[in-house]
Amino acid sequence: MPYPQFDRHLLKIKPLAERYNKVYIERDYVRLDTPVPDDCGIDETLMDEVVGRIRQARANGRPVMMAFGAHSIKNGLGPLMVSLMERGWLTHLATNGAGIIHDWEFAYQGQSSEDVRANVKQGQFGIWQETGYYINLAIVVGAYEGLGYGEAVGSMIEHEGLMIPDEQSLQEKIKRRVADDPAWAAGAADFLKTIRTFKLKPGWMSIPHPYKKYSAQANAFRLHVPFTSHPMFGHDIIYTHPMNYGAAIGRAAERDFLTFAEQVHHLEGGVYLSVGSAVMSPMIFEKSLSMSQNMEIQAGRHIDNHYMLVVDLAKSSWDWSKDGEPPMDNPAYYLRYCKTFNRMGGTMRYLSADNRHFLLKLSQKLK
Repeated sequence: MPYPQFDRHLLKIKPLAERYNKVYIERDYVRLDTPVPDDCGIDETLMDEVVGRIRQARANGRPVMMAFGAHSIKNGLGPLMVSLMERGWLTHLATNGAGIIHDWEFAYQGQSSEDVRANVKQGQFGIWQETGYYINLAIVVGAYEGLGYGEAVGSMIEHEGLMIPDEQSLQEKIKRRVADDPAWAAGAADFLKTIRTFKLKPGWMSIPHPYKKYSAQANAFRLHVPFTSHPMFGHDIIYTHPMNYGAAIGRAAERDFLTFAEQVHHLEGGVYLSVGSAVMSPMIFEKSLSMSQNMEIQAGRHIDNHYMLVVDLAKSSWDWSKDGEPPMDNPAYYLRYCKTFNRMGGTMRYLSADNRHFLLKLSQKLK
């Protein structure tokens, strides 16, 4: 007998407009000309080294990747990321599921960041109609169209809507293609089920995003810069909504992981920035680098000349470049992401800094 499951269709889902938010993107985004505090603790020599490596990488046509946690978006750094992409400095952006959500909410309503404690107590945390409905639907549509997770949401924001096929034509396409392309047919069948369950009308579904200029993923889509999402199932508020469909998330997220891995495969001579991501970034990077090394070794090569900078608020006095792995009684031991990155070869640096100060200073130095 299968285990009983929670029925999300029974939830009382409130409109997003009723939610109190703590961050307003027009008011709180970080502007490029914002002064960086003198006491921010950022080592200028290290910053010059990072900027030099980025300039060198791009001059040689090598990638500059940046993986970041959701706070980088919630802190209003999306417009700085857009500026760096527009000027050609970033070739890939990667975040977790929460980063996608904050970026989308800013684009859709200009505000994000609910009061978690208060809403959990009221049984309302994360249970919001538009966030769960539109992001999940974008992923279902994206999986059907062959897009990645971040690419699908970015496309919805940039185009301000989604195309919904009619049931009969979609059903006929599935019948014609199921024998030759069963994977596509499975994704199309998921879409057909969603259309029927939620009684979606065929044609263009207009979804205005009046603040899309602040969206990193929409602008990445516009600029053809890969923006990938690397979620963990059940971690994000979109999983509370009945529109959520795991198969579609799996298809889109798998595509994003392989897109990320392909960029890592070309990281020789490139730069990898990990900003405020203690779990997602090192985990996807180490698997991607291992796969890339596997292929390079088969060809008689090895990826060794890559530069990594890990940025986080946590302090560390350990010199990873000279001292190797620290003992367990050293605070640096608990910077597990640094320990993970340190095993990966290349040149690794660690910077303890607020992600706003780091990205602002980086953007200004590259200007």
